[in-house]
Amino acid sequence: MTFSFDLESLRKSGLGPRAIAAEALKRIAAYRDPAVWITRVPEADVMARAAALEADARSAALPLYGVPFAVKDNIDVAGLPTTAACPAFAYMPTQTAPVVQRLLDAGAILLGKTNLDQFATGLVGTRSPYGAPRCVFDERYISGGSSSGSAVAVAAGLVAFALGTDTAGSGRVPAGFNNIVGLKPSRGLLSTRGVLPACKSLDCVSIFGQTARDTAEIFAVAQGFDPEDAYARTPTPRPLPQTRFRFGVLAAKDRDIEPDMAPLYDAAIARLTALGGEPVEFDYAPFAAVAQLLYGGAWVAERYAAIKDFMATHETAMDPTVRGIIAGARTQTAADAFEGQYRLAGLKRQTDAQWARMDLMLLPTAPTQFTVEEMAADPIGRNARLGHYTNFVNLLDGCAIALPAGFRPNGLAFGITLVAPGFADRALGALAARFQGSAPAPDTAPDGTVSLFVVGAHLTGMPLNRELTGAGGVLLREIRTAADYRFFALPGTVPPKPGLIRTPGAAGPGILGEVWALSPEAFGQFVARIPAPLGIGKIALADGSLVSGFLCEAYALEGALDITSLGGWRAYMASRSA
Repeated sequence: MTFSFDLESLRKSGLGPRAIAAEALKRIAAYRDPAVWITRVPEADVMARAAALEADARSAALPLYGVPFAVKDNIDVAGLPTTAACPAFAYMPTQTAPVVQRLLDAGAILLGKTNLDQFATGLVGTRSPYGAPRCVFDERYISGGSSSGSAVAVAAGLVAFALGTDTAGSGRVPAGFNNIVGLKPSRGLLSTRGVLPACKSLDCVSIFGQTARDTAEIFAVAQGFDPEDAYARTPTPRPLPQTRFRFGVLAAKDRDIEPDMAPLYDAAIARLTALGGEPVEFDYAPFAAVAQLLYGGAWVAERYAAIKDFMATHETAMDPTVRGIIAGARTQTAADAFEGQYRLAGLKRQTDAQWARMDLMLLPTAPTQFTVEEMAADPIGRNARLGHYTNFVNLLDGCAIALPAGFRPNGLAFGITLVAPGFADRALGALAARFQGSAPAPDTAPDGTVSLFVVGAHLTGMPLNRELTGAGGVLLREIRTAADYRFFALPGTVPPKPGLIRTPGAAGPGILGEVWALSPEAFGQFVARIPAPLGIGKIALADGSLVSGFLCEAYALEGALDITSLGGWRAYMASRSA
């Protein structure tokens, strides 16, 4: 098959649920990381579900007709065990969580339950007896958690979307590490009935997808007031300016990120500015203090309350790190809980003063990404660092969406998160789609510009990227080519360069690249400098669009290394340095 698993590509493929489901099952069987899944829906049941959808002519009108998805294994699905990544805790639910049922009723096809940090405690993805799902770009690195399996399933193209949960950042950190979109809605908008609590008063169901438009569409289907959910809320939608808005950015003193992330953060600021935003520096200190309360204060007692009966008899069956975190709540008192509330209320006054200066904020999703070995050496301290820019959002009743924002020189993804006050979900999603470049034209490119697709040394962070930024180029989005392109490392080029060629009928992964906008004058000057055997031609992208980009003359590929299977230049460069 030659299609991507984003919603638009699925619909354009013209394939029915059975063909899509068969392709999903094929991809899952071929994927190298078995730790993604805890429980799979039997293949016969998947195909029976797909066949039933095709047999009912009315189903074709359903909004998620035949779309494959996955669910984090702390969310109930009738007939599948809920383990929360702890076999001794597992139970068989008789009812499906309402948020999952709404997706099934909309025509989606469930493929299975995904791995997680045990009891949704952690931002790392390594705290599970079912294995540690690895980052899709480098298996030495963590995938992020706790919704690790759900994020990897989407990033690897095994499903179109997946549900996770998000209390401290579990729907955002793994999205950032795996270059996908992670939507954390306002509390109470998606039902949490049938979701094993982490911190019941703060929990959210999160959505992972390929694009901001996908997550917005899935959110619209999944949303609905649940009168049986004690924390359900009816929203009063908060407006958010789309063309003239102020967005908070970190001052130099608050940028606790790796040095190679700084240019990518600045580039994200420039992209949001180009959409009509005015960057405003703000004081992150009170938000950081709120973030520390989530694990450092009395809220950890909510995690204990969720499983205290189980811990009374099965504590030794738990992951040691998770057990240590949750067991620490036994020393908390009711006085501690009230003091924590007082502390939060005081900090909220300080954060309100900062919010008065901005409509939303743009933050790095995580300050760094650790290897699995590094996490094992300091599981508590490094987990806390990963939540530095995420832990505060639920405590302050905000909404957020994590977005891809480029790649670091080591081949790892860099993500940013847009954060807004609660109930601004739909407006924030619309702005996120514009930022990502997945919104309809003209938002995908400024008027009067020419789009250029690059796949090699001109990518963000690569040696020749300065030729685009120096010409006033604006990064619009990341996207793959259509599947029938082959990709080669050209010998003897300095700096190293790839060659891209179309081979009709081929079925590859698609080659990941970036679309940039240049003025017509800058585009002409850029093209005039391109050396042979490279040239500019029309390239078909995964979403069906055509854009100008680098192609290679066929003669130059003799003796070149075929790197198509790696899916992109960053992955190849990372493999060279491994």
